[in-house]
Amino acid sequence: MKITAFKGLRPVKEKVEKIASRPYDVLNSEEAREEAKDNPDSFLNVVKPEITLPMDIDPYSAQVYQAGKKNFEQLLEQGTFFKDEKDCLYIYELVMDGRSQTGIVACAAVEDYLNDHIKKHELTRPDKEADRKNHVRVSMINAEPVFFAYKAVEKLDCIVEQIKSDDAEYSFIADDGVEHKLWVVKDDKLKNDIVNEFEKMPATYVADGHHRTAAAALVGNELKNENPTHVGSEEYNYFLAVHFPDNQLEIIDYNRVVKDLNGLDVESFLEAVSASFEVQKTGEQVSKPAYLHEIGMYLQGDWYSLTANVGTYDDNDPIGVLDVTILSNQILEPILNIHDLRTDKRIEFIGGIRGMEELERRVDSGEMAVAFAMYPVSMKQLMDIADGGLIMPPKVTWFEPKLRSGLVVHSLEN
Repeated sequence: MKITAFKGLRPVKEKVEKIASRPYDVLNSEEAREEAKDNPDSFLNVVKPEITLPMDIDPYSAQVYQAGKKNFEQLLEQGTFFKDEKDCLYIYELVMDGRSQTGIVACAAVEDYLNDHIKKHELTRPDKEADRKNHVRVSMINAEPVFFAYKAVEKLDCIVEQIKSDDAEYSFIADDGVEHKLWVVKDDKLKNDIVNEFEKMPATYVADGHHRTAAAALVGNELKNENPTHVGSEEYNYFLAVHFPDNQLEIIDYNRVVKDLNGLDVESFLEAVSASFEVQKTGEQVSKPAYLHEIGMYLQGDWYSLTANVGTYDDNDPIGVLDVTILSNQILEPILNIHDLRTDKRIEFIGGIRGMEELERRVDSGEMAVAFAMYPVSMKQLMDIADGGLIMPPKVTWFEPKLRSGLVVHSLEN
């Protein structure tokens, strides 16, 4: 695998805590506007720039993408951001609830993505991919890093721990209680040792950020094809990523909510579901899945535990064993008439970090008709699927803690 150091665009130390924001895809526009309203330095103004425009603005309009570019340029002009003088790598540690994970911030190669050496496990939604491509194309920066995993390497662990023995460049605890630390790696030997270890790897894996990964790589490839003097060393040949060893990562549940019951009343819907599941009503007691092939369902104020009947899944099939596959095959497609999770507007996805309360809220408000709580997949399942060239359904994995945006930015311009 090819990774490279780069001249990062970074915030001045005294501003980093105010700048660092949650990533674009964990907040809707209204939530982002509220979160950034008293903080003009928030990086949300760059990654969700519609919040700096009138509330009725189309978030996918050209005006929004231009605003993101302008907002970042202002951070540079006012000295809030600066550019490192030499190519650097960066070490990024996050600590949540006493659990630490440490990644290597480097630029990944567009070529590795196009050649499938950077392995994917999910398909992307065309509208979301196009949105991120527009952000990258207009601003000419990778504003947010993508979240990659690699199979842990002991030598890399030792190098990272050596770097972490020095004081961090940035260190702060965000308002959600997650601690963030960043080290800047300028030493040529350390950089070369890290790059050389990655060269021995057959693959890395997209853990979180398939849309950002696709957008960054595709824009980079477009810029290559548009450049008649392309030589291969241009910055657009690379995109920003944080690479984590797999044994430090934890996947939590990624749940589903559906707007309607496809014309069925509650009784008919439950009867249809019971053909493929053992259905147990738990009422007000939340049914959070405790094991594989159990799905929690919230419907009209009541929780249900759904245990998939034998024969509705295939434990020998890396995709067929997944509970999201069972849900699609037994409920979403045949009962609710939802066949394309990437494009169907009747289904939405909610990260488990929001809790079961968020599923209840979305249904109780009348916005959604039914919610499904899923059992999380494992890192081994993710890597096995990716290694097999297989694709999970969309929105299966949710990683916590989330990377903060705005700590390091990569420019596509030399």
